[in-house]
Amino acid sequence: MVNTIDTSAINTIRTLAADVVRGANSGHPGAPMGCAPMAHTLFAKYIKVNPKNPHWANRDRFVLSNGHACALQYIMLHLMGFNVSMDDLKHFRAIDSKTPGHPERGHTEGIEVTTGPLGQGISNAVGLALAQAQLAATFNKPGFEIFNNDTYVILGDGCLQEGVAAEAASLAGHWKLGKLIALYDDNKITIDGDTAVSFTEDVIQRFESYGWHTLIVADGDNDTDAIAKAIADAKAVTDKPTLIKIRTTIGYGSQNEGEEKVHGAPLAADDIKNIKSKFGFNPEEQYAVPKDVYNFWNTRAEENAKVEAEWNDLFAKYEKEFPTEAAELKRRLAGKLPSGWEKALPRYTPADAAVATRKLSETVLTALSDVVPELIGGSADLTGSNLTRWKKAVDFQHPSTGLGSYDGRYVRYGVREHAMFAIMNGIAAYQGLIPFGGTFLNFLTYGWGATRLSAVSNLRVIYVMTHDSIGLGEDGPTHQPVETLALVRATPNIYTMRPADGNETSGCYLVALENDHRPAVIALSRQNLPQLEGSSVEIVRKGAYVLQAQEKPDVVLAATGSEVAIAVEAAKALTQDGLKVQVVSMPITDLFDEQPLDYKLSVFPKNVPVISVEALTIFGWQQYSHTQVGMTTFGASGPIKDVYAKFKITAENTANVAKDTIKHFKEIGHVPELLCQRQ
Repeated sequence: MVNTIDTSAINTIRTLAADVVRGANSGHPGAPMGCAPMAHTLFAKYIKVNPKNPHWANRDRFVLSNGHACALQYIMLHLMGFNVSMDDLKHFRAIDSKTPGHPERGHTEGIEVTTGPLGQGISNAVGLALAQAQLAATFNKPGFEIFNNDTYVILGDGCLQEGVAAEAASLAGHWKLGKLIALYDDNKITIDGDTAVSFTEDVIQRFESYGWHTLIVADGDNDTDAIAKAIADAKAVTDKPTLIKIRTTIGYGSQNEGEEKVHGAPLAADDIKNIKSKFGFNPEEQYAVPKDVYNFWNTRAEENAKVEAEWNDLFAKYEKEFPTEAAELKRRLAGKLPSGWEKALPRYTPADAAVATRKLSETVLTALSDVVPELIGGSADLTGSNLTRWKKAVDFQHPSTGLGSYDGRYVRYGVREHAMFAIMNGIAAYQGLIPFGGTFLNFLTYGWGATRLSAVSNLRVIYVMTHDSIGLGEDGPTHQPVETLALVRATPNIYTMRPADGNETSGCYLVALENDHRPAVIALSRQNLPQLEGSSVEIVRKGAYVLQAQEKPDVVLAATGSEVAIAVEAAKALTQDGLKVQVVSMPITDLFDEQPLDYKLSVFPKNVPVISVEALTIFGWQQYSHTQVGMTTFGASGPIKDVYAKFKITAENTANVAKDTIKHFKEIGHVPELLCQRQ
């Protein structure tokens, strides 16, 4: 490698990576050192971002899929002039620092998506590229390429071994996302050692079979010209995503380069000194950045600022030429919903027919499809069961397929639940679109890694999960998700929704769309449910509410979803026995938890027994109820009524349990306080 500013900048990255990880006494120095040439080349010659305005709409998106190598990304952000100081690098992996152990969206300026679990980042990148294609098709006009950014990814062997990456890559090839470019760090090392022990497939052939354009760089340690040419060639291919396989040496420069020893542990102090001497740095100096390297990146930042300024001028002309489209785009990018959108939500009375909440969800999506045009979503090959497609929907497809167009808003994910969830995270992170996706609730856990990251990342992603309990009937315990909602409810920053009728279904979408920093899981029934007396759309904002009130009740029956109607029937029977019964519907228990204590006590008065009814596990209900009617085993295969009867989730059994509970507390002389009744 010729001793140029590029060489100096690359070796600065390598030595900084060694110092940053050593300073934390924790982390992964090897991949940053090996990836330094590709990262420098990518950011120095291609990526368009403005550190002074990190949220510029048409910036190129960069994703570090192998997030354990984040020292590399933090170093690049620092050099480029983002709000990541040298002190931040010195506090790598420290509490409350801007440089945590894996990249976190919203925590560190310049991080587009939260990565760490391998395979998620490349899958998010597919979502980012999809969003770019959809928004370009929607808003671009002749002479006005408002959206033309590229999405770049660096990923490693670990990402390529994860199944979610395969699912997402298959979709990217099918969609012909030509502005997606992945740089594969082919260092042949994972934690267990050489990839020869477990990963010997031909990655290039695999990606070619997916419909990707592929390129190979034989010397990623030194040949920056070859890296630059490969990226240029990738940008020239517009109808296929590109994978560039770049052969590198992990821990390049270390005495243990090329070995797993440099993967996940700090380098020894003497080794770091030798590395610095080898690269022409003072071995006694730490966290050193030559002045010419800072000057280089300052110049690059000025160039990128000019690129944004040119885009701003273009958008100003666009705004004059296409004021309606410009106003719509500005609204979306500001994260604001259309004025009065909630008026389109369907509303119901008890005189309306009984309908499955999955069908009611379809009605909501149809009603919102015109008034909330940023909604984009689909299903993992269950469109006819999830009912996620509105009649006028156009599929998101490459125009050459004849199956749809890039401005389409219905996404066919195929049987790929995990990729669907991860891609939705990327779509939401791009901004300007609100993604939803459907499958059976039981298969939420197939892609749970991505769902959890929706919550960690504060993304507005809507999970439309149908067939939500033992009520799906004949498919049996393999498909009956008795434990799934307990998992979701235990997870911070995510709303778990289970509506009981049409008004509550509309209310769940109201809450999901109004909250721009939390994902929502909406669990929907297969079976028809009656429209309830006392329900409303807006009351769902409270999370739980009194459906049927009683002054000084003898007992409270609380339920969600399809079991609210059972609680209502049980209340009738108890009333006939002379008892005062208050019925509570709890469509969003997490949201109820956020209400003030006086409201909670109006729903669950102290010294009154509470019985909960839900055709799912009773786990977690102890904070709201004294006795639980629900599941303590997996389900069974059979007609819905028979399954409910087998597990005694019926109005009759609920009434009997209520009477027994009342009797028990009378005998002991008091009703214990519930957790939800405390401040």
